[in-house]
Amino acid sequence: MIHYLDNAATTPVREEAAQAALEAMTVGWGNPSARYALGSAAAAQVKNWRSDVAAGLGCAAEEVCFTSCGSESDNWAIRAAVELGKRKGKHIVTTAIEHAAILEPCKALERQGYEVTYLQPNRQGNIDVGDLEKVLRPDTVLVSMMLVNNELGTVLPVKEAARAIKRSGCPALLHCDAVQGFLKVPFTPKELGVDLLSVSGHKIHAPKGIGAMYIRKGLKIPGMILGGGQEEGLRSGTEPTAQIAAFAAAVRAGKASLKENLAHMAELKEYAISRLTGEVPGLVVLVEGGAPHILPISLVGYKSEVVVRYLSDRGIYVSSGSACHKGKPSHVYAALKLPKKEQDGVLRVSFSYDTTREDVDALVEGLQAAGKELFPSLS
Repeated sequence: MIHYLDNAATTPVREEAAQAALEAMTVGWGNPSARYALGSAAAAQVKNWRSDVAAGLGCAAEEVCFTSCGSESDNWAIRAAVELGKRKGKHIVTTAIEHAAILEPCKALERQGYEVTYLQPNRQGNIDVGDLEKVLRPDTVLVSMMLVNNELGTVLPVKEAARAIKRSGCPALLHCDAVQGFLKVPFTPKELGVDLLSVSGHKIHAPKGIGAMYIRKGLKIPGMILGGGQEEGLRSGTEPTAQIAAFAAAVRAGKASLKENLAHMAELKEYAISRLTGEVPGLVVLVEGGAPHILPISLVGYKSEVVVRYLSDRGIYVSSGSACHKGKPSHVYAALKLPKKEQDGVLRVSFSYDTTREDVDALVEGLQAAGKELFPSLS
């Protein structure tokens, strides 16, 4: 039996989304740009699906642009913001615990002469908005702050950051990577005060290969892909109708049961904390965070990669951090300045609406067995 507890990495495609994709591929398979009935029907469907995603986000349909994933949206937002602000300055502010899809473009811009300030978290993985206020300058053109950290589950002060930018009078646009926040914590882009916001389908039970970017109405940003003029000329290329259909279906289903889903995940997280800390010797919870679906723990004295493989052999799936690290040390946990043995033993447990207490029970039993059967690290 499989016990899947790595929903922050990806989620299983829900039935509604799979059926929507199948229908788009087998019935409504026309090219939305075609000037005949089959194409017009597909275009009408894309319009409806865009409205569904916008309703899930709490914004206008014309503020949603479909992309291939959260990383593409993040990269586009960074590049577009600095292009818009190139006559105003070359200073960027972000946090040291952002996803690599933010940090790597920022590093590339540093090589091009931009100055990037990286806000450091406290031991609990939180960012102090006062630190942001201290570094904002007249030449700051972009602030990028994620909503929910993908490894810690901490909720960052995006709304407060927007207010700080406004008070400072600097020309910075505010971008938010909300990939781990969408349908996990309540928000709308307007409430957050952001100009740009990224989301991804495969984190909410849609297929991989589809995401979206919120672009505040009135903000004219440079296009990502030039060509046929799709997505209002911002991202050319024939629309991936099956992925968009599935994304919209996942958003509809997730939005309809949002209150129940959040309560379920929060209850499971509390249950997991209670059982893990009470029944697994040497285990510590690193950060409890504000998001209901992410729980970072450490089996102190053991190597996380070894524990992950051990659990996998028992059909229990967790990660040693972000899936995007691919075995490399996590910059997020390093930023917390954890003791080496805690950092070496980091595991990320993450829940979804369909995670059960039985999954958590299996994890507890698996970690108990790991502690008895595996050799502790000598480091």
